[in-house]
Amino acid sequence: MVNTPVTLYWRQELLEQAISWLDLNGYQVVRLDVSSCEHEPDLHAVIAAGLDFPDYYGRNLNAFNDCMRDVVAGRYGWASNVTGLVLVLVAYDTFARSRPQPAQAVLDIIAAQSRNALLFGRRLICLVQSRDPQISFEPVGALPVVWNDAEWLNSRRQ
Repeated sequence: MVNTPVTLYWRQELLEQAISWLDLNGYQVVRLDVSSCEHEPDLHAVIAAGLDFPDYYGRNLNAFNDCMRDVVAGRYGWASNVTGLVLVLVAYDTFARSRPQPAQAVLDIIAAQSRNALLFGRRLICLVQSRDPQISFEPVGALPVVWNDAEWLNSRRQ
């Protein structure tokens, strides 16, 4: 979270190292495999199941923002006794390639809700795994989406 609450990963072993460290340090890790999500309803279904969203979840970006606000407030999807919540979006490039604008919006919502979480003394982190080493996103939450420290240089993703 030094640079941004949303961080990109290409190499699986680096992602697993980060997840292992976060798990060992008391974070609740929610892995969301979005490799089959080419349409927005598919992504919403995976997220809703992973974060235990209520049945009335509207499965659109506004409803996602509302439910993430509830997650940050501790109403559901987040255990109260953990250091923080980590959302791991596995194979996000599939969705980003087919639906670039909603993909950007989802990350922006997560970044904004991460800032809101800090108001409650909570930490919300999003790790975005991509099979495309050249993927990039516009800044989210007024912060850029950047590669992790080990893969920051393009030469490290070759």
